[in-house]
Amino acid sequence: MDKVVSSAAEAVADIPDGATLAVGGFGLSGIPSVLIDAILEAGTTDLEAVSNNCGVDEWGLGKLLFAKRIRRMISSYVGENKEFARQYLSGELEVELTPQGTLAERMRAGGSGIPGFYTATGVGTQVAEGGLPWKYDSEGNVIVSSPPKETKVFAVRDGEGGHVDREYVLEEAIVADFGLVRAWKGDRHGNLIYRQSARNFNPLAAMCGRLTIAEVEELVEPGELDPNDIHTPGVYVQRVVALTPEQAADKRIERVTTRPRPTSDGAGAAPADDAATHGLGG
Repeated sequence: MDKVVSSAAEAVADIPDGATLAVGGFGLSGIPSVLIDAILEAGTTDLEAVSNNCGVDEWGLGKLLFAKRIRRMISSYVGENKEFARQYLSGELEVELTPQGTLAERMRAGGSGIPGFYTATGVGTQVAEGGLPWKYDSEGNVIVSSPPKETKVFAVRDGEGGHVDREYVLEEAIVADFGLVRAWKGDRHGNLIYRQSARNFNPLAAMCGRLTIAEVEELVEPGELDPNDIHTPGVYVQRVVALTPEQAADKRIERVTTRPRPTSDGAGAAPADDAATHGLGG
C-alpha cells in the first residue's frame, strides 16, 4: 500500500480542533517540524500534545504554543521555553509533568495494547500521592491537581536469592489521536529508520498514535530498506510525507556550545564551528 501523500498540508488536513497529538523528538532533535508548521498553517487549535518537551520559543511545538493552539501538555522537560513557563504560571496552559522513563513506557504501552503498568518511579512522591499542580488560575491558585494513583506491593527478588516487598505505582498508557514523527529514511509502505539521537521518542510516538504521520528526509522504494535496520514497521504508519532537500536540511540547534579549536602548538584558537559541538543532531 502506497502511503505517500502529496504535502504536509494534505497529511494534517483532517486533524480536528481538540485532538491529542503524540509528537516525536527530544529537544529539537528529530522533531517533525514540517508537520508542526502545517498544523499551524491549518489553524488547528485546542490541542493536547504528548511530547518529551514543547520545543523552544518560536520553533517546533513552541510555534503552536506561541500561537496559543495548545491547551494541554504531557511532558517530562519544559525548560528552554519562556513562553511555556509564562502560559503555565498564568493559567493559560495545563501541564501534566511525567518522569521521562514513565512517559516513554506510557507511550510504548499505548502502542502495544497494554492499558497500564506498575513502576517504582514516583513512589512516595506527589507523582503517586497526587497534588502536583496541573493548572493555575490567573491569580496563581492551583485549580487542577494530579489525582492520587493506585499503588501495590509486589514481592521482588533482592539479589541474594530472597524476596523483599516493594511498592509500585500504577501508570496508565497513552493513546493519542495522531502521532507525528520525523524519520531519516522511509519507504512508501511507511517503514522508517531514524538517525542516531533523532531516534529518541519517535518510535514511541509512532506506536501510540491511532493515525500516525511520518515526514521523511529521504523517501525510498519498498524493498530498499534492510528489514534489520527498520526501527518503526509500516504497520504503525498511515501517511508518509517526503520532505524537500531544503526542508530536510532545516534543523535548529537548541543551544550552541563551542570550545576553542586546538592549534598545532596546543594553544587555543577561535571557537570551533563544528556541528559535532552543537549538541544533539537530527
